[in-house]
Amino acid sequence: MDAIEVLKTRRSVRRYLKKPVEKEKIETIIDCARLAPTAINIQPWEFIVLTDSQIKKNVAEATDYGKFIQDAPVALIVICKNVKYFLEDGCAATTNIVNAAHALGLGSCWIAGNKKPYADKILDLIHAPKDYRLVSLISLGYPLETPRENKLKRPLSEVIHWESF
Repeated sequence: MDAIEVLKTRRSVRRYLKKPVEKEKIETIIDCARLAPTAINIQPWEFIVLTDSQIKKNVAEATDYGKFIQDAPVALIVICKNVKYFLEDGCAATTNIVNAAHALGLGSCWIAGNKKPYADKILDLIHAPKDYRLVSLISLGYPLETPRENKLKRPLSEVIHWESF
């Protein structure tokens, strides 16, 4: 699948087959994440891969809208050292994760992290160093069903502006 097709067809997936995700695919996805754009090349990110059912359950229970994490074969957590552009860098890495997953035939769902009241609890659960911030949680696995096309996206003609707003 080429990059444009990946970007145009990726959808959030919240229900997964009970099939493990190959370690090689997880490593490829994280490799793509580490290659994301980063302000002044600081690369503040770290990526935690969760496959243990109890840890995924604990993380899922801490969230508000991420309960399905416990049923995903894999959960990924993106944290960043607390530098000036940690959020931008971590979001760029998260975008690479969801797009790489789709390119490899996997489904994923980006669950908010940084501004959520559960951010510190998640950091505690994964034993993150105190100078790190939660950026995102991502569920990952083989989709239970093919996501439908998102017809709710605003058309290009409504969002593009040439020269000024």
